[in-house]
Amino acid sequence: MNEVIDRLKEVESVEVVTVMDNYVDVLLRNSPVATRPPLAMGGEIPDDALLAEHGLSLLVTVKSGEESHTILFDCGYTKVGVLHNVGILGLDLGQIEAIVISHGHMDHTGALYPIVKSLGKSIPLTVHPDAFIAQRFFGLDDGRKLRFPQTLIRKDMESAGIQIAEKSSPSLLAQGMILVTGEVERVTEFEKGLPNASLERDGKIEPDPIRDDQALAINLKEKGLVVISGCAHSGIINTVFYAKKITGIDRIHAVLGGFHLSGPVFEPIIEKTITEFKKIKPEVIIPMHCTGWEAIKRFSEEFPSSFTLSSVGTKINL
Repeated sequence: MNEVIDRLKEVESVEVVTVMDNYVDVLLRNSPVATRPPLAMGGEIPDDALLAEHGLSLLVTVKSGEESHTILFDCGYTKVGVLHNVGILGLDLGQIEAIVISHGHMDHTGALYPIVKSLGKSIPLTVHPDAFIAQRFFGLDDGRKLRFPQTLIRKDMESAGIQIAEKSSPSLLAQGMILVTGEVERVTEFEKGLPNASLERDGKIEPDPIRDDQALAINLKEKGLVVISGCAHSGIINTVFYAKKITGIDRIHAVLGGFHLSGPVFEPIIEKTITEFKKIKPEVIIPMHCTGWEAIKRFSEEFPSSFTLSSVGTKINL
């Protein structure tokens, strides 16, 4: 067992605010797990609205006794969406102690620089070294390769006051209350990553395993692990298995974030993923971002008491 991860502390509560996701619905009702943003404030319906985009950003707060820590997990797609929603929701980003980037794709890094600028202070950022790969491509069936924009540029980040912490192994934040998994071990036979992803290294094009994919894990007292994924390019089941392995905690209380089960390449593994979730038995399942409608629908059908529909502005209380 990794010596650092042996020191992962229990927390008494976890709060996750969905600052950015692919979907927004202001008419959703509260539930024991989810508090939805109000439709009106002071009797007035606002003349502005929360924005959704193909991106993810989560404000994660953990508490134990009088101690409280907050980090930001991912930064959405555009430069405007996250900060716009922060204003609408009345969130205080000044409480953020650190930022974690799940991987280097643009839909998780887009508002990083505007966010840091708004803070007006230097802030640590945990990121896998491969997130800095300059040339990444998404392959099409006709052979074309679409280049991903490079949003994480080391010198720009340092100039912006970002303290870069490059780590591929597990690490702890929030005074030992939040675990960043680092590179996720891949053990399932059906989760094979993004097959049409490639990268350029040393002048040669090769498959991109997206090794920078990482997640968060939190030990919720008397309930088990809360696992929060970005896109789960490693596979959401691999991510849960790895979180269990490196913490030594077998019980899973909640799994939320992007499960990456959207589209013809991934929809065939939806049922295998659901079968594994039935073995894991989380009490809370909140698929987000790149999970895709077909998978979200199946999770809602198979886990009616555990499933919660994600929406921008939702506060998840665990």
